[in-house]
Amino acid sequence: MSKFFLGLFTGVLLVFLGGFLLLVLVFLLVRDHQPEVASNSVLVMRLEGEIPEKPAMEMPFVDSPRAAVTVASVWTSLRRAAQDSRIRAVVLEPEGLSVGWAKLEEIRSDVEQFRKSGKPVFAYLRNPSAREYYVALAADRIYLGPEDPLMLKGMRAEIFYFKNTLEKLGVSVDVEHDGKYKDFGDMFTRTDMSAETKEVINSVVDDLYGNLVDRIATARRKTPEQVRMLIDQGPFSAPDAVEAGLVDELRFEDQMWGELRDRLRGGEPNKLALSKYLKTTPRNTPRNHFALVVAEGDIVRGAPSDDGGDGLTSYGFGKLLRDAVADSQVGGILVRIDSPGGEVSASDEMWRAMSLASKKKPLVISMSDLAASGGYYMAMTGDPIVAYPETETGSIGVVFGKPNLHGLYDKLGITKDSVERGRNAGIDSDYAPLNADQRALLQRGIDQSYREFVTKVSTARHRPYAEIEEVAQGRVWLGSQAKPRRLVDELGGLDTAVTLLKKKAGIPAGEEVGLLLYPGKRSLLDLWFKRSQDDALETKLRAVFGRVPFRAWMQGGMLRMMPEWVEVR
Repeated sequence: MSKFFLGLFTGVLLVFLGGFLLLVLVFLLVRDHQPEVASNSVLVMRLEGEIPEKPAMEMPFVDSPRAAVTVASVWTSLRRAAQDSRIRAVVLEPEGLSVGWAKLEEIRSDVEQFRKSGKPVFAYLRNPSAREYYVALAADRIYLGPEDPLMLKGMRAEIFYFKNTLEKLGVSVDVEHDGKYKDFGDMFTRTDMSAETKEVINSVVDDLYGNLVDRIATARRKTPEQVRMLIDQGPFSAPDAVEAGLVDELRFEDQMWGELRDRLRGGEPNKLALSKYLKTTPRNTPRNHFALVVAEGDIVRGAPSDDGGDGLTSYGFGKLLRDAVADSQVGGILVRIDSPGGEVSASDEMWRAMSLASKKKPLVISMSDLAASGGYYMAMTGDPIVAYPETETGSIGVVFGKPNLHGLYDKLGITKDSVERGRNAGIDSDYAPLNADQRALLQRGIDQSYREFVTKVSTARHRPYAEIEEVAQGRVWLGSQAKPRRLVDELGGLDTAVTLLKKKAGIPAGEEVGLLLYPGKRSLLDLWFKRSQDDALETKLRAVFGRVPFRAWMQGGMLRMMPEWVEVR
Protein backbone atom coordinates (compact mmCIF):
# COMPACT_ATOMS: atom_id res chain seq x y z
CA MET A 1 0.00 0.00 0.00
CA SER A 2 2.84 2.37 0.85
CA LYS A 3 4.38 1.77 -2.60
CA PHE A 4 1.04 2.68 -4.20
CA PHE A 5 0.86 6.02 -2.37
CA LEU A 6 4.53 6.70 -3.10
CA GLY A 7 3.94 6.06 -6.79
CA LEU A 8 0.81 8.21 -6.76
CA PHE A 9 2.65 11.07 -5.06
CA THR A 10 5.58 10.80 -7.49
CA GLY A 11 3.21 10.83 -10.47
CA VAL A 12 1.34 13.89 -9.24
CA LEU A 13 4.62 15.66 -8.55
CA LEU A 14 5.94 14.91 -12.06
CA VAL A 15 2.70 16.10 -13.65
CA PHE A 16 2.88 19.30 -11.62
CA LEU A 17 6.52 19.94 -12.54
CA GLY A 18 5.86 19.15 -16.19
CA GLY A 19 2.91 21.54 -16.26
CA PHE A 20 4.92 24.24 -14.55
CA LEU A 21 7.79 23.90 -17.03
CA LEU A 22 5.32 24.03 -19.92
CA LEU A 23 3.80 27.23 -18.53
CA VAL A 24 7.25 28.79 -18.17
CA LEU A 25 8.10 27.83 -21.78
CA VAL A 26 4.88 29.32 -23.12
CA PHE A 27 5.46 32.45 -21.04
CA LEU A 28 8.93 32.88 -22.51
CA LEU A 29 7.61 32.46 -26.04
CA VAL A 30 4.81 34.96 -25.45
CA ARG A 31 7.14 37.42 -23.76
CA ASP A 32 9.56 37.36 -26.68
CA HIS A 33 6.80 38.36 -29.11
CA GLN A 34 7.24 42.03 -29.84
CA PRO A 35 4.23 44.20 -30.70
CA GLU A 36 4.35 46.34 -33.82
CA VAL A 37 3.81 50.09 -34.02
CA ALA A 38 1.22 50.99 -36.64
CA SER A 39 1.29 54.26 -38.52
CA ASN A 40 -0.90 57.05 -37.15
CA SER A 41 -0.38 55.78 -33.57
CA VAL A 42 -1.02 57.70 -30.39
CA LEU A 43 1.05 56.81 -27.32
CA VAL A 44 -1.32 56.42 -24.36
CA MET A 45 0.42 57.03 -21.04
CA ARG A 46 -1.87 55.82 -18.25
CA LEU A 47 0.00 56.64 -15.06
CA GLU A 48 -1.42 55.20 -11.84
CA GLY A 49 -0.35 54.67 -8.23
CA GLU A 50 3.35 54.54 -7.48
CA ILE A 51 5.89 55.09 -10.25
CA PRO A 52 9.04 53.35 -9.01
CA GLU A 53 12.63 53.66 -10.13
CA LYS A 54 12.95 49.88 -10.47
CA PRO A 55 10.67 47.80 -12.73
CA ALA A 56 7.94 45.80 -11.01
CA MET A 57 7.78 42.01 -10.98
CA GLU A 58 6.85 40.29 -14.27
CA MET A 59 3.97 37.85 -13.81
CA PRO A 60 3.47 34.96 -16.27
CA PHE A 61 0.48 35.42 -18.63
CA VAL A 62 -0.46 38.71 -16.98
CA ASP A 63 -0.08 41.79 -19.17
CA SER A 64 0.04 44.48 -16.52
CA PRO A 65 0.55 47.98 -18.00
CA ARG A 66 1.72 49.28 -14.61
CA ALA A 67 4.55 46.71 -14.41
CA ALA A 68 6.42 48.44 -17.24
CA VAL A 69 6.07 51.99 -15.90
CA THR A 70 9.13 53.39 -14.18
CA VAL A 71 10.56 56.90 -14.10
CA ALA A 72 13.23 55.84 -16.60
CA SER A 73 10.74 54.16 -18.94
CA VAL A 74 8.67 57.34 -19.12
CA TRP A 75 11.82 59.31 -19.94
CA THR A 76 12.92 56.77 -22.57
CA SER A 77 9.55 56.32 -24.25
CA LEU A 78 8.89 60.03 -24.69
CA ARG A 79 12.31 60.60 -26.25
CA ARG A 80 11.80 57.69 -28.63
CA ALA A 81 8.27 58.80 -29.46
CA ALA A 82 9.42 62.33 -30.30
CA GLN A 83 11.61 60.92 -33.10
CA ASP A 84 9.27 58.08 -34.16
CA SER A 85 7.27 59.13 -37.24
CA ARG A 86 4.67 56.45 -36.47
CA ILE A 87 3.78 58.21 -33.20
CA ARG A 88 1.59 61.21 -34.02
CA ALA A 89 0.64 62.34 -30.52
CA VAL A 90 0.60 61.50 -26.81
CA VAL A 91 -2.42 61.17 -24.54
CA LEU A 92 -1.74 61.55 -20.80
CA GLU A 93 -4.11 59.79 -18.40
CA PRO A 94 -2.78 60.25 -14.86
CA GLU A 95 -5.04 58.87 -12.15
CA GLY A 96 -4.56 58.14 -8.45
CA LEU A 97 -0.84 58.99 -8.43
CA SER A 98 1.00 58.41 -5.16
CA VAL A 99 4.48 59.69 -5.97
CA GLY A 100 6.58 62.54 -4.69
CA TRP A 101 6.77 65.98 -6.23
CA ALA A 102 10.25 65.43 -7.66
CA LYS A 103 9.08 62.48 -9.78
CA LEU A 104 6.06 64.50 -10.87
CA GLU A 105 8.44 67.23 -12.02
CA GLU A 106 10.47 64.68 -14.02
CA ILE A 107 7.36 63.43 -15.83
CA ARG A 108 6.06 66.95 -16.42
CA SER A 109 9.37 68.12 -17.88
CA ASP A 110 9.62 64.96 -20.03
CA VAL A 111 6.23 65.80 -21.57
CA GLU A 112 7.34 69.38 -22.16
CA GLN A 113 10.45 68.09 -23.91
CA PHE A 114 8.30 65.83 -26.13
CA ARG A 115 6.14 68.78 -27.16
CA LYS A 116 9.19 70.41 -28.72
CA SER A 117 8.82 67.82 -31.50
CA GLY A 118 5.67 69.64 -32.60
CA LYS A 119 3.42 66.67 -31.85
CA PRO A 120 0.32 67.38 -29.74
CA VAL A 121 -0.20 66.21 -26.16
CA PHE A 122 -3.72 65.89 -24.77
CA ALA A 123 -4.36 65.18 -21.07
CA TYR A 124 -7.54 63.53 -19.83
CA LEU A 125 -8.25 63.75 -16.09
CA ARG A 126 -10.58 61.72 -13.89
CA ASN A 127 -11.21 63.08 -10.38
CA PRO A 128 -7.74 64.66 -10.35
CA SER A 129 -5.83 65.84 -7.31
CA ALA A 130 -3.05 68.42 -7.49
CA ARG A 131 -0.62 65.63 -8.41
CA GLU A 132 -2.46 64.55 -11.58
CA TYR A 133 -3.12 68.17 -12.47
CA TYR A 134 0.59 69.01 -12.07
CA VAL A 135 1.53 66.42 -14.70
CA ALA A 136 -1.30 67.54 -17.02
CA LEU A 137 0.02 71.12 -16.97
CA ALA A 138 2.61 70.06 -19.56
CA ALA A 139 -0.09 69.15 -22.14
CA ASP A 140 -1.38 71.29 -25.00
CA ARG A 141 -4.95 70.79 -23.84
CA ILE A 142 -6.40 69.55 -20.54
CA TYR A 143 -9.72 67.68 -20.60
CA LEU A 144 -11.83 66.88 -17.54
CA GLY A 145 -14.78 64.51 -17.21
CA PRO A 146 -18.12 66.42 -17.11
CA GLU A 147 -18.80 65.36 -13.50
CA ASP A 148 -15.21 65.06 -12.22
CA PRO A 149 -14.15 67.61 -9.58
CA LEU A 150 -10.70 69.15 -9.67
CA MET A 151 -9.31 68.64 -6.14
CA LEU A 152 -6.95 71.60 -6.28
CA LYS A 153 -7.13 73.02 -2.78
CA GLY A 154 -3.64 73.84 -1.58
CA MET A 155 -1.18 71.66 0.34
CA ARG A 156 -1.25 69.96 3.72
CA ALA A 157 1.67 68.22 5.46
CA GLU A 158 0.99 65.40 7.93
CA ILE A 159 3.30 63.51 10.28
CA PHE A 160 2.46 60.34 12.24
CA TYR A 161 3.09 60.28 16.00
CA PHE A 162 2.84 57.00 17.95
CA LYS A 163 3.59 58.04 21.55
CA ASN A 164 0.04 57.57 22.87
CA THR A 165 -0.35 54.23 21.10
CA LEU A 166 2.95 52.95 22.50
CA GLU A 167 2.01 54.04 26.03
CA LYS A 168 -1.22 52.06 25.79
CA LEU A 169 0.84 49.04 24.78
CA GLY A 170 3.35 49.58 27.58
CA VAL A 171 6.19 50.44 25.18
CA SER A 172 8.68 53.29 25.51
CA VAL A 173 11.53 54.24 23.16
CA ASP A 174 14.99 55.55 24.08
CA VAL A 175 16.35 57.91 21.42
CA GLU A 176 19.71 59.68 21.11
CA HIS A 177 20.69 61.86 18.15
CA ASP A 178 23.09 64.51 16.88
CA GLY A 179 21.79 67.70 15.28
CA LYS A 180 18.89 69.79 16.60
CA TYR A 181 16.76 68.97 13.55
CA LYS A 182 17.44 65.23 13.71
CA ASP A 183 14.11 64.54 15.39
CA PHE A 184 13.58 61.06 13.98
CA GLY A 185 12.60 59.66 17.37
CA ASP A 186 9.92 62.31 17.91
CA MET A 187 7.35 60.07 16.25
CA PHE A 188 7.80 57.68 19.18
CA THR A 189 8.28 60.19 22.00
CA ARG A 190 6.00 63.14 21.11
CA THR A 191 2.41 63.75 20.06
CA ASP A 192 3.03 66.81 17.88
CA MET A 193 5.72 68.73 16.00
CA SER A 194 8.62 70.31 17.83
CA ALA A 195 9.53 73.92 17.03
CA GLU A 196 12.44 72.68 14.88
CA THR A 197 10.23 70.25 12.96
CA LYS A 198 7.60 72.94 12.35
CA GLU A 199 10.32 75.27 11.05
CA VAL A 200 11.49 72.69 8.51
CA ILE A 201 8.02 71.59 7.44
CA ASN A 202 6.87 75.18 6.94
CA SER A 203 9.93 75.80 4.81
CA VAL A 204 9.34 72.67 2.72
CA VAL A 205 5.63 73.32 2.17
CA ASP A 206 6.29 76.99 1.30
CA ASP A 207 8.68 75.99 -1.48
CA LEU A 208 6.53 73.13 -2.80
CA TYR A 209 3.44 75.32 -2.82
CA GLY A 210 5.29 78.18 -4.48
CA ASN A 211 6.52 75.83 -7.19
CA LEU A 212 2.98 74.51 -7.79
CA VAL A 213 1.66 78.06 -8.08
CA ASP A 214 4.40 79.03 -10.54
CA ARG A 215 3.81 75.96 -12.73
CA ILE A 216 0.09 76.63 -12.91
CA ALA A 217 0.65 80.33 -13.61
CA THR A 218 3.02 79.58 -16.50
CA ALA A 219 0.91 76.83 -18.06
CA ARG A 220 -2.46 78.57 -17.72
CA ARG A 221 -1.18 82.08 -18.52
CA LYS A 222 -2.03 83.65 -15.19
CA THR A 223 -0.11 85.58 -12.57
CA PRO A 224 1.00 83.82 -9.37
CA GLU A 225 -1.30 86.11 -7.39
CA GLN A 226 -4.28 85.05 -9.51
CA VAL A 227 -3.39 81.38 -9.02
CA ARG A 228 -3.12 81.75 -5.23
CA MET A 229 -6.54 83.39 -5.13
CA LEU A 230 -7.99 80.60 -7.28
CA ILE A 231 -6.54 77.82 -5.13
CA ASP A 232 -8.11 79.42 -2.04
CA GLN A 233 -11.49 78.88 -3.76
CA GLY A 234 -10.86 75.17 -4.44
CA PRO A 235 -11.68 72.37 -4.77
CA PHE A 236 -13.56 72.99 -8.02
CA SER A 237 -16.54 71.35 -9.66
CA ALA A 238 -15.96 70.51 -13.32
CA PRO A 239 -17.84 73.57 -14.66
CA ASP A 240 -16.07 75.84 -12.17
CA ALA A 241 -12.66 74.46 -13.24
CA VAL A 242 -13.40 75.45 -16.85
CA GLU A 243 -14.71 78.86 -15.84
CA ALA A 244 -11.57 79.49 -13.78
CA GLY A 245 -9.41 78.65 -16.79
CA LEU A 246 -7.74 75.72 -15.06
CA VAL A 247 -8.83 73.17 -17.69
CA ASP A 248 -9.77 73.60 -21.35
CA GLU A 249 -12.80 71.39 -21.96
CA LEU A 250 -15.33 69.14 -20.22
CA ARG A 251 -15.59 66.00 -22.32
CA PHE A 252 -16.15 62.28 -22.07
CA GLU A 253 -13.06 60.34 -23.08
CA ASP A 254 -14.45 59.31 -26.49
CA GLN A 255 -15.16 62.97 -27.25
CA MET A 256 -11.58 63.88 -26.39
CA TRP A 257 -10.38 61.18 -28.80
CA GLY A 258 -12.70 62.59 -31.48
CA GLU A 259 -11.13 66.02 -31.13
CA LEU A 260 -7.64 64.54 -31.28
CA ARG A 261 -8.59 62.61 -34.44
CA ASP A 262 -9.74 65.86 -36.05
CA ARG A 263 -6.50 67.53 -34.97
CA LEU A 264 -4.34 64.81 -36.54
CA ARG A 265 -6.38 64.57 -39.78
CA GLY A 266 -5.19 61.05 -40.48
CA GLY A 267 -8.21 58.88 -39.81
CA GLU A 268 -8.90 56.90 -36.67
CA PRO A 269 -5.73 56.91 -34.51
CA ASN A 270 -4.25 53.64 -33.25
CA LYS A 271 -4.03 53.63 -29.48
CA LEU A 272 -0.67 52.29 -28.27
CA ALA A 273 -0.17 51.68 -24.54
CA LEU A 274 3.14 52.67 -22.96
CA SER A 275 3.76 49.06 -21.85
CA LYS A 276 3.41 47.86 -25.47
CA TYR A 277 5.61 50.60 -26.89
CA LEU A 278 8.41 49.76 -24.47
CA LYS A 279 8.47 46.20 -25.82
CA THR A 280 9.12 47.35 -29.39
CA THR A 281 12.62 47.61 -30.83
CA PRO A 282 13.83 51.18 -31.27
CA ARG A 283 14.33 52.20 -34.89
CA ASN A 284 17.65 53.84 -34.04
CA THR A 285 19.91 52.04 -31.58
CA PRO A 286 22.25 54.47 -29.81
CA ARG A 287 25.95 53.82 -30.12
CA ASN A 288 26.72 54.81 -26.52
CA HIS A 289 25.13 53.55 -23.31
CA PHE A 290 25.12 54.60 -19.68
CA ALA A 291 24.26 52.36 -16.76
CA LEU A 292 21.32 53.65 -14.71
CA VAL A 293 22.02 52.12 -11.30
CA VAL A 294 19.01 52.49 -9.02
CA ALA A 295 19.36 52.95 -5.24
CA GLU A 296 15.75 52.87 -4.04
CA GLY A 297 14.49 52.17 -0.52
CA ASP A 298 15.75 52.09 3.07
CA ILE A 299 19.47 51.37 3.35
CA VAL A 300 20.33 48.13 5.15
CA ARG A 301 23.34 45.83 4.97
CA GLY A 302 21.41 42.75 3.84
CA ALA A 303 23.11 39.47 3.02
CA PRO A 304 26.01 38.47 0.72
CA SER A 305 23.51 36.68 -1.53
CA ASP A 306 21.64 39.93 -2.34
CA ASP A 307 21.77 40.78 -6.03
CA GLY A 308 20.32 44.30 -5.91
CA GLY A 309 16.95 43.28 -7.32
CA ASP A 310 14.92 43.65 -4.14
CA GLY A 311 15.33 46.40 -1.56
CA LEU A 312 18.43 48.54 -1.06
CA THR A 313 21.24 46.63 0.60
CA SER A 314 24.91 47.49 0.60
CA TYR A 315 25.74 44.00 -0.70
CA GLY A 316 23.26 44.16 -3.57
CA PHE A 317 24.03 47.76 -4.51
CA GLY A 318 27.77 47.06 -4.55
CA LYS A 319 27.18 44.13 -6.90
CA LEU A 320 25.16 46.30 -9.29
CA LEU A 321 27.98 48.86 -9.42
CA ARG A 322 30.61 46.19 -10.04
CA ASP A 323 28.49 44.72 -12.84
CA ALA A 324 28.12 48.16 -14.41
CA VAL A 325 31.87 48.79 -14.21
CA ALA A 326 32.59 45.40 -15.81
CA ASP A 327 30.07 45.87 -18.65
CA SER A 328 31.95 46.87 -21.81
CA GLN A 329 28.80 48.53 -23.21
CA VAL A 330 28.70 51.01 -20.33
CA GLY A 331 30.51 54.28 -20.95
CA GLY A 332 29.40 55.95 -17.75
CA ILE A 333 27.34 55.37 -14.62
CA LEU A 334 24.28 57.35 -13.58
CA VAL A 335 23.35 56.55 -9.97
CA ARG A 336 19.69 57.29 -9.26
CA ILE A 337 19.02 57.70 -5.52
CA ASP A 338 15.55 57.53 -3.96
CA SER A 339 16.25 56.76 -0.31
CA PRO A 340 15.58 58.30 3.13
CA GLY A 341 18.75 56.67 4.49
CA GLY A 342 19.25 53.78 6.89
CA GLU A 343 22.05 51.95 8.68
CA VAL A 344 25.29 53.82 9.31
CA SER A 345 27.56 50.93 8.31
CA ALA A 346 25.52 50.08 5.21
CA SER A 347 25.49 53.67 3.92
CA ASP A 348 29.25 53.81 4.52
CA GLU A 349 29.75 50.65 2.45
CA MET A 350 27.61 52.08 -0.34
CA TRP A 351 29.65 55.29 -0.31
CA ARG A 352 32.78 53.14 -0.65
CA ALA A 353 31.32 51.17 -3.58
CA MET A 354 30.38 54.40 -5.38
CA SER A 355 33.82 55.91 -4.74
CA LEU A 356 35.52 52.84 -6.24
CA ALA A 357 33.20 52.83 -9.27
CA SER A 358 33.85 56.55 -9.81
CA LYS A 359 37.58 55.87 -10.20
CA LYS A 360 36.94 53.42 -13.03
CA LYS A 361 34.15 55.04 -15.03
CA PRO A 362 32.58 58.52 -15.24
CA LEU A 363 29.83 58.86 -12.63
CA VAL A 364 27.02 61.35 -11.99
CA ILE A 365 24.37 61.24 -9.27
CA SER A 366 20.69 61.96 -9.91
CA MET A 367 18.45 62.43 -6.87
CA SER A 368 14.78 61.49 -7.08
CA ASP A 369 12.07 62.22 -4.46
CA LEU A 370 14.40 61.44 -1.53
CA ALA A 371 18.15 61.47 -1.08
CA ALA A 372 18.47 62.29 2.60
CA SER A 373 20.70 61.27 5.49
CA GLY A 374 22.29 57.95 4.45
CA GLY A 375 20.90 58.55 0.96
CA TYR A 376 22.85 61.82 0.88
CA TYR A 377 25.91 60.36 2.62
CA MET A 378 26.40 57.70 -0.07
CA ALA A 379 26.50 60.47 -2.70
CA MET A 380 29.53 62.18 -1.14
CA THR A 381 32.03 60.89 -3.71
CA GLY A 382 32.89 64.31 -5.14
CA ASP A 383 30.98 63.57 -8.36
CA PRO A 384 28.33 65.97 -9.74
CA ILE A 385 24.97 65.83 -7.96
CA VAL A 386 21.72 66.72 -9.70
CA ALA A 387 18.50 67.22 -7.72
CA TYR A 388 15.02 68.41 -8.56
CA PRO A 389 13.80 71.59 -6.88
CA GLU A 390 11.37 69.30 -5.00
CA THR A 391 13.91 66.64 -3.90
CA GLU A 392 14.14 66.14 -0.12
CA THR A 393 17.87 65.98 0.60
CA GLY A 394 20.54 66.79 3.17
CA SER A 395 19.53 65.72 6.69
CA ILE A 396 23.17 65.43 7.75
CA GLY A 397 22.84 63.73 11.13
CA VAL A 398 22.83 60.47 13.10
CA VAL A 399 20.22 58.90 15.38
CA PHE A 400 19.94 55.86 17.66
CA GLY A 401 16.73 54.38 18.98
CA LYS A 402 15.88 51.39 21.18
CA PRO A 403 12.42 50.21 22.26
CA ASN A 404 11.73 49.20 25.85
CA LEU A 405 9.00 46.52 25.79
CA HIS A 406 8.93 45.79 29.54
CA GLY A 407 5.47 47.27 29.97
CA LEU A 408 4.10 45.32 27.00
CA TYR A 409 5.56 42.08 28.39
CA ASP A 410 3.86 42.83 31.72
CA LYS A 411 0.50 43.21 29.99
CA LEU A 412 1.03 39.89 28.23
CA GLY A 413 2.19 38.12 31.38
CA ILE A 414 5.71 37.63 30.02
CA THR A 415 8.76 38.02 32.23
CA LYS A 416 12.47 37.94 31.45
CA ASP A 417 15.40 36.98 33.63
CA SER A 418 19.03 37.27 32.60
CA VAL A 419 22.64 36.74 33.66
CA GLU A 420 25.13 39.35 32.44
CA ARG A 421 28.85 39.87 32.36
CA GLY A 422 30.10 43.33 31.50
CA ARG A 423 28.70 46.66 32.66
CA ASN A 424 26.89 47.36 29.38
CA ALA A 425 25.93 43.87 28.31
CA GLY A 426 22.25 44.87 28.40
CA ILE A 427 22.60 48.10 26.45
CA ASP A 428 20.47 46.68 23.62
CA SER A 429 18.00 44.84 25.85
CA ASP A 430 14.32 45.42 25.12
CA TYR A 431 13.49 44.78 28.81
CA ALA A 432 15.11 47.86 30.37
CA PRO A 433 15.68 51.54 29.52
CA LEU A 434 19.10 53.04 28.97
CA ASN A 435 20.87 54.31 32.10
CA ALA A 436 22.87 57.54 32.20
CA ASP A 437 26.24 55.86 31.53
CA GLN A 438 24.84 53.95 28.57
CA ARG A 439 23.31 57.11 27.11
CA ALA A 440 26.67 58.88 27.43
CA LEU A 441 28.45 55.96 25.75
CA LEU A 442 25.99 55.90 22.86
CA GLN A 443 26.10 59.68 22.46
CA ARG A 444 29.89 59.50 22.13
CA GLY A 445 29.55 57.07 19.25
CA ILE A 446 26.80 59.16 17.65
CA ASP A 447 28.97 62.29 17.92
CA GLN A 448 31.86 60.48 16.21
CA SER A 449 29.62 59.26 13.40
CA TYR A 450 28.14 62.74 12.98
CA ARG A 451 31.60 64.33 12.70
CA GLU A 452 32.52 61.71 10.10
CA PHE A 453 29.35 62.58 8.14
CA VAL A 454 30.08 66.32 8.18
CA THR A 455 33.71 65.67 7.22
CA LYS A 456 32.62 63.51 4.27
CA VAL A 457 30.36 66.30 3.04
CA SER A 458 33.03 68.94 3.62
CA THR A 459 35.57 66.97 1.56
CA ALA A 460 33.20 66.05 -1.27
CA ARG A 461 31.64 69.50 -1.58
CA HIS A 462 34.99 71.31 -1.14
CA ARG A 463 33.64 73.47 1.67
CA PRO A 464 35.03 74.21 5.15
CA TYR A 465 33.77 71.99 7.97
CA ALA A 466 32.21 74.95 9.80
CA GLU A 467 30.25 75.97 6.71
CA ILE A 468 28.78 72.47 6.32
CA GLU A 469 28.02 72.33 10.06
CA GLU A 470 25.77 75.38 9.64
CA VAL A 471 23.53 73.56 7.12
CA ALA A 472 23.80 70.14 8.78
CA GLN A 473 22.23 69.48 12.21
CA GLY A 474 19.96 66.86 10.64
CA ARG A 475 17.93 69.44 8.70
CA VAL A 476 16.10 68.40 5.54
CA TRP A 477 16.36 70.72 2.55
CA LEU A 478 14.53 70.73 -0.73
CA GLY A 479 16.72 70.76 -3.83
CA SER A 480 15.78 74.40 -4.44
CA GLN A 481 17.16 75.19 -0.97
CA ALA A 482 20.16 72.84 -1.18
CA LYS A 483 21.51 74.36 -4.41
CA PRO A 484 22.28 77.86 -3.03
CA ARG A 485 23.81 76.15 0.01
CA ARG A 486 26.07 74.19 -2.37
CA LEU A 487 24.86 70.80 -1.14
CA VAL A 488 24.00 69.86 -4.76
CA ASP A 489 25.48 71.05 -8.04
CA GLU A 490 22.56 71.38 -10.45
CA LEU A 491 18.77 71.50 -10.40
CA GLY A 492 17.16 69.20 -12.95
CA GLY A 493 16.27 65.63 -13.75
CA LEU A 494 17.49 62.83 -15.95
CA ASP A 495 18.15 65.15 -18.91
CA THR A 496 20.48 67.33 -16.86
CA ALA A 497 22.25 64.32 -15.34
CA VAL A 498 22.74 62.66 -18.74
CA THR A 499 24.13 65.92 -20.16
CA LEU A 500 26.68 66.15 -17.33
CA LEU A 501 27.64 62.49 -17.74
CA LYS A 502 28.12 62.94 -21.49
CA LYS A 503 30.53 65.76 -20.75
CA LYS A 504 32.49 63.62 -18.27
CA ALA A 505 32.55 60.68 -20.71
CA GLY A 506 33.63 62.81 -23.69
CA ILE A 507 30.45 62.17 -25.69
CA PRO A 508 29.16 65.03 -27.90
CA ALA A 509 26.16 66.80 -26.37
CA GLY A 510 23.92 66.13 -29.39
CA GLU A 511 24.59 62.39 -29.55
CA GLU A 512 21.92 59.99 -28.27
CA VAL A 513 22.73 57.60 -25.43
CA GLY A 514 20.80 54.60 -24.16
CA LEU A 515 20.21 53.80 -20.50
CA LEU A 516 20.84 50.25 -19.30
CA LEU A 517 18.86 49.70 -16.11
CA TYR A 518 20.52 48.08 -13.07
CA PRO A 519 18.80 46.04 -11.71
CA GLY A 520 16.86 44.84 -14.74
CA LYS A 521 13.46 43.19 -14.92
CA ARG A 522 12.66 40.50 -12.36
CA SER A 523 10.54 37.42 -12.88
CA LEU A 524 8.22 35.44 -10.65
CA LEU A 525 11.04 32.96 -10.02
CA ASP A 526 13.14 35.79 -8.54
CA LEU A 527 10.34 36.56 -6.13
CA TRP A 528 9.88 32.89 -5.29
CA PHE A 529 13.49 32.21 -4.38
CA LYS A 530 14.72 35.57 -3.06
CA ARG A 531 11.88 37.26 -1.18
CA SER A 532 12.48 37.14 2.54
CA GLN A 533 10.22 37.09 5.58
CA ASP A 534 11.59 40.50 6.54
CA ASP A 535 10.34 41.91 3.23
CA ALA A 536 6.89 40.42 3.81
CA LEU A 537 6.73 41.89 7.33
CA GLU A 538 7.89 45.27 6.08
CA THR A 539 5.13 45.25 3.44
CA LYS A 540 2.49 44.63 6.11
CA LEU A 541 3.85 47.39 8.35
CA ARG A 542 4.02 49.87 5.49
CA ALA A 543 0.39 49.14 4.64
CA VAL A 544 -0.52 50.41 8.12
CA PHE A 545 2.06 53.09 8.88
CA GLY A 546 3.12 54.33 5.44
CA ARG A 547 6.75 55.32 4.82
CA VAL A 548 8.10 54.74 8.35
CA PRO A 549 11.35 52.76 7.78
CA PHE A 550 10.61 49.69 9.85
CA ARG A 551 13.09 47.49 7.99
CA ALA A 552 16.04 49.72 8.87
CA TRP A 553 14.66 50.46 12.34
CA MET A 554 14.32 46.76 13.21
CA GLN A 555 17.99 46.17 12.33
CA GLY A 556 19.02 48.26 15.35
CA GLY A 557 22.20 50.29 15.77
CA MET A 558 22.91 53.86 14.70
CA LEU A 559 20.99 55.19 11.72
CA ARG A 560 21.42 57.92 9.16
CA MET A 561 17.70 58.40 8.57
CA MET A 562 15.36 61.19 7.56
CA PRO A 563 14.24 62.97 10.76
CA GLU A 564 10.56 62.84 9.87
CA TRP A 565 8.21 61.19 7.39
CA VAL A 566 5.94 63.79 5.83
CA GLU A 567 3.01 63.30 3.52
CA VAL A 568 2.39 66.50 1.54
CA ARG A 569 -1.04 66.46 -0.10
